[in-house]
Amino acid sequence: MIKHIPNLVTLLNLFCGCIATIFAVYNNFVAAALFVSLGIFFDFFDGFLARILKAQSPLGLQLDSLADMVTSGVVPGIVMFKLISMTVDAPSFASHNDTWNSFINWQGFKLSVFPLLGFFITLASAYRLAKFNIDEDQQDYFKGLPVPANTLLILSFPLILEFQNSTLITKLMMSTPFLLILTLVSCYLLNSNIKLFALKFKSWDFKSNIEKYGLIITSIVLLISFKFIAIPIIILLYIMISLIKNFTNK
Repeated sequence: MIKHIPNLVTLLNLFCGCIATIFAVYNNFVAAALFVSLGIFFDFFDGFLARILKAQSPLGLQLDSLADMVTSGVVPGIVMFKLISMTVDAPSFASHNDTWNSFINWQGFKLSVFPLLGFFITLASAYRLAKFNIDEDQQDYFKGLPVPANTLLILSFPLILEFQNSTLITKLMMSTPFLLILTLVSCYLLNSNIKLFALKFKSWDFKSNIEKYGLIITSIVLLISFKFIAIPIIILLYIMISLIKNFTNK
């Protein structure tokens, strides 16, 4: 029974992802972000439990990726689809006038081209998770941005618009070119060969974990100071610290 506890926690991650998907479809990005964050917590906690209980298994590995595919793959794709839809005034089930970017018109349902590009994040996440499962090198580090980190990056933008909005922020983030560029950058980071250190502690020694402690402390300070705007900054800082660490190791 004990060996199934981590898998039950993984299923809680999947359950949170399903709820987040519903909220994202109905444009409730705050609730979607809440359940995604809860799912990512379970995603971290299931691995921790598996190591503590010595219940790691191939089944757990595959189940973890399937849960992540929903919580950290499908949800950010839907969110980006919705954000791009808003910028191009994409049609929904409601009736409206034809637009130059509408290419499907079936029984009153019209769909735009550009918003569908948001689902490239979902495709890139699936490819990233599949690569991770067969890559035996990614034990002490990640190759490319982990899907949960990428999801937090994508979901931070609607939260910034909701709670820290300004004319400048709205003009930038609700721009179709900006969102398309963000989508492409996200897909690249997910499947790049950049080595990023993993936040796994083999010991609590400060010297051997200086970059991890530094990132955690800095992240807390940034979140308190800048709230949701801090999330893209933290992701960028994470990548920069990893690049510096890779350079110094060489």
